[in-house]
Amino acid sequence: MDGADDRERLILTTAAELFRDKGFHRAGMDELGTRAGLSGPALYRHFAGKNEILAALFTEALDELVGATAALLPDPVDDLRRLVRHHVGFTVGHRALVTVYQREDRALVEPWRAEFGRRRRRYVQRWEAAVARAAPGAEPAAVAATTRCCLATIFSLAYWTPRLVGAPDAVEAAEEYVLRGAGLLGVELHG
Repeated sequence: MDGADDRERLILTTAAELFRDKGFHRAGMDELGTRAGLSGPALYRHFAGKNEILAALFTEALDELVGATAALLPDPVDDLRRLVRHHVGFTVGHRALVTVYQREDRALVEPWRAEFGRRRRRYVQRWEAAVARAAPGAEPAAVAATTRCCLATIFSLAYWTPRLVGAPDAVEAAEEYVLRGAGLLGVELHG
């Protein structure tokens, strides 16, 4: 990574924490610069403003999440387990980013809003396809509901206290819980 990439990473990491702590609309570029240890002009050398930073954060999250749904394991049950493990790990490792992704989607403006909506729908469709592959006899409505319950449970980890997320076996217990919930479709996913 070069210096510009390092500064962009610092800005995005700091912005995710600031937007999580204060909300997108209450956070200002001056405060972001102060928290990141950069001047206002330095921020604007990397991003045109808060809207572009928010779009970059959403792009980062979706690139990671959609990317994980693209790879398929031959065994559909193993693939769903892999997907759950990946998403739990991503959520725990990027709690501020996931919180912003969950809470601030309405703050995203055009031209990014339409693209984000399209990508998020594609992401959920890929999850539904993975759940349907693992439970081929399940009704489409049950697959859709199960998918959304899995995602909601996984993303709720972003709101857990650091002590709880760091507790022994807490993350594994969350993975098991998600897999047990998906198992209600009649396929053995946990264990």
